[in-house]
Amino acid sequence: MQVKIVLWTGLVVLVLGTAVPARAAEQLEYVALGDSAAAGPWIPLQVDAACRRSDHNYPAIAAKTLGARLTDVTCSGAVTADLTSPSKNAPAPQLDALSATTGLVSVTIGANDSGLFDRALSCVNALPEPVGVSCSDRIRAGGTDPIAASVDAWGPVFGAALDEIRRRAPKAKVLVTGYGTYLRPGGCHPVQPVWARDADYLQSTMDRISSTARELAGARGMRFVDFAAVSVGHDICAAPWDRYLEGLIPVNVAAPLHPNAKGMAAFAAAVATAAAANR
Repeated sequence: MQVKIVLWTGLVVLVLGTAVPARAAEQLEYVALGDSAAAGPWIPLQVDAACRRSDHNYPAIAAKTLGARLTDVTCSGAVTADLTSPSKNAPAPQLDALSATTGLVSVTIGANDSGLFDRALSCVNALPEPVGVSCSDRIRAGGTDPIAASVDAWGPVFGAALDEIRRRAPKAKVLVTGYGTYLRPGGCHPVQPVWARDADYLQSTMDRISSTARELAGARGMRFVDFAAVSVGHDICAAPWDRYLEGLIPVNVAAPLHPNAKGMAAFAAAVATAAAANR
């Protein structure tokens, strides 16, 4: 009888000993913040009609790759103020999703603050130069560039938002992303009806947003994920099956001037790689 008790006790110790590591392996908590470039409007399946959010956006795919538990509060139309204040694009401030246990944060935001996408529609010229008006000439008439000025003004606002992310999620790895390469140098008129100089202006403005985000992230020890590099050669001028980003008239199921499903998958791979690095 004594031997049996000893064996039973040993068995209990063995079971408990193997159960402890399983409890210690906690699932990564991932919170995704941002605008439509992260939310994925029109990409099937749409899981939030108000925010036009897809279950195949880059946060969802990256979370699956990482085995993370995802809280996705990305919302189409969001601006940086929506991170901290409720609005029509944010029923609750996006940063309310953060906590002391958050282990990973991604944030893609800033383009809507500049009004760039609205201005891009004014750059459509179906006919080649000189039949029409250059949008970049019109925007910069008088020697100033109001869009560039709005990006410069956005920088401190975004910097303050990053500081608040760090305050609310002190243990999290924060990934700040840029935006994609929408237009190759010189564009591709008439495939995309934007004159060469206007295409270069639009992409340079998008790059200005991304470079500002990169600088602000680096100053805070946060990792920058370069979507522009990922999407080179997969811009809106590429063949339909090679595009990561849709043009003014989509050829894949995605909103105009937004990532499609292939683009989201490529961006997710970059995010997952950055999340796993040195972790």
